[in-house]
Amino acid sequence: MFSNQLRIFAAAYLNDFKKQILKTFEELGIAAPLLQAIREMGYEVPMPVQEEVIPLLLGNDNDVIALAQTGTGKTAAYGLPVLQKINQSQRYPQALILCPTRELCLQIAGDLNDYSKYMNDLKVLPVYGGSSIESQIKTLRKGVQVIVATPGRLIDLLNRKTVDLSAIKSVILDEADEMLNMGFSDSINAILAEVPPSRNMLLFSATMPQEIARITKQYMHDPQEIVIGNKNEGNENIRHIYYMVHARDKYLALKRLVDYYPNVYGIVFCRTRKETQEIADKLIQDGYNADSLHGELSQAQRDYVMQKFRIRNLQLLVATDVAARGLDVDNLTHIFHYGLPDETESYTHRSGRTARAGKTGISIAICHIKEKGKLNNIAKIIRKTFEQGVLPTGKAICEKQLFNLVDQIEKVKVNEEEIASLMPSVFRKLEWLEKEDIIKRLISLEFNRMIDYYRDADEIEIVKETASGRENKKERNDRHSRGKKAEEGYKRFILNFGKMDGLYPNQLMELINRCVPGKVQIGRIDLCDTHSFFEVEKNAAQRVMDRMNKFEVDGRSISVEPAQPEEKSWKGKGFKSREANSEKPWRRTSSVRSDRPARKKRTAST
Repeated sequence: MFSNQLRIFAAAYLNDFKKQILKTFEELGIAAPLLQAIREMGYEVPMPVQEEVIPLLLGNDNDVIALAQTGTGKTAAYGLPVLQKINQSQRYPQALILCPTRELCLQIAGDLNDYSKYMNDLKVLPVYGGSSIESQIKTLRKGVQVIVATPGRLIDLLNRKTVDLSAIKSVILDEADEMLNMGFSDSINAILAEVPPSRNMLLFSATMPQEIARITKQYMHDPQEIVIGNKNEGNENIRHIYYMVHARDKYLALKRLVDYYPNVYGIVFCRTRKETQEIADKLIQDGYNADSLHGELSQAQRDYVMQKFRIRNLQLLVATDVAARGLDVDNLTHIFHYGLPDETESYTHRSGRTARAGKTGISIAICHIKEKGKLNNIAKIIRKTFEQGVLPTGKAICEKQLFNLVDQIEKVKVNEEEIASLMPSVFRKLEWLEKEDIIKRLISLEFNRMIDYYRDADEIEIVKETASGRENKKERNDRHSRGKKAEEGYKRFILNFGKMDGLYPNQLMELINRCVPGKVQIGRIDLCDTHSFFEVEKNAAQRVMDRMNKFEVDGRSISVEPAQPEEKSWKGKGFKSREANSEKPWRRTSSVRSDRPARKKRTAST
């Protein structure tokens, strides 16, 4: 009896404790029409960022800086109080929300329309590029109270004098760091110059770079700072894993990881448009539901791809950082980094697209050894531990896929009425087979392709992260190439471009032709990952070195130096890490520049 009383007391105490801690939207001051709408949408308890921001924005003269990751409930945090403060009887812009991309602009406007379902006289207008500016002007003339805009299109409207921001009371910069990364700094300055100094301003950002600090100092009045988590820190619900492989095996590693997670729904981030399209094409050819998203696509193509991805007709979206900015897709399970970004903020934004609204997610980096330093730097800044993953074997992948198929068979919905008339014929057709035979054939029908692939597939070699001073295989090969003696009558040089730049022998020969006047006899060529060795006849050696060192490829200086066996230090000023060289100039039209006009291509002898 005593134990029952104790349990009752404990339960009552716990309920009181929860009531003290967990506020409701009503307690935060949200008005009845908005409460009714968000309850129908399933909102029950405010998320941390909403609990912090809503009371501040409902007040007057409160500027706020909110540092929070994507998917933490930011739109409701600023959207509800902004809508509540609108004077519905006045048909002019009273609130302005700036965001980086069309996709995010439409998503925010859609959410605000859902929140204001029971505010009949309130009009929200999304303003963005890629659609008719005349229709947007027409809607503005009819009267709107809330404008959600991308900076570029809003500047166009301001230049045409078709939008008036003089009565704006609230300004929201959503994903401010993304807008600055995309080069909208001047546009934001021009827009903020058009709004009254007395307006409230809220700045939302996942990270806090220096440019954000400058904006807050210039345009905000004693802002209150709210940090959900730590500055520049990643989402706590994301698991960070990296796999260290040779550069040549990165696609095979990606393929294995995708196969190991049968229900994967994620984004594969690449560094360049060309790489994005190449990886997407390979995935499609290998039978995956995938497509690409990059800057060379038209707006109609982007919309089509995104619609397929949102309704999960695509499992994998292969995208560049620029194309994927502002994407808001729920329930992503994985983010794959096919190449690590140069900026830590980009990694944070990439990873933050999974594990939204309290869910969990996995961020996977597929790296080569040259990216280890960059990976360590990212881990240090976002204060997260990266697990080193072990690529699954073919057997483990087949087992995972098999059990996933069995789960699907077990859980499939059977429509008895629709198939009842067909089943007698099916039973007669299969009556000679035992139950075990039918199961085996069903599994084989769905599974043979993968079994055949992994039965013949070689295991991927994992690059060991060697201790300092220990020479790995790649270093031994480089040392061997550097130590080779030139053929008789030839001089051996080292060039600061290699296979990681997409350089091939024919392109090296073309480069020499373009840089050096006259015919040049070329000997042996040895390509390494980060540099290359080539030989030219001795009587042209000095001329080749002098002329080539005056040129640059896509803004990067060419460095050519002698590569004799006795030379122990061969790295010159041009020999830098390829991590900063995200583009591969040899895989597109290269621009070679010097102080002289371009010449006709000359033929070299090999």
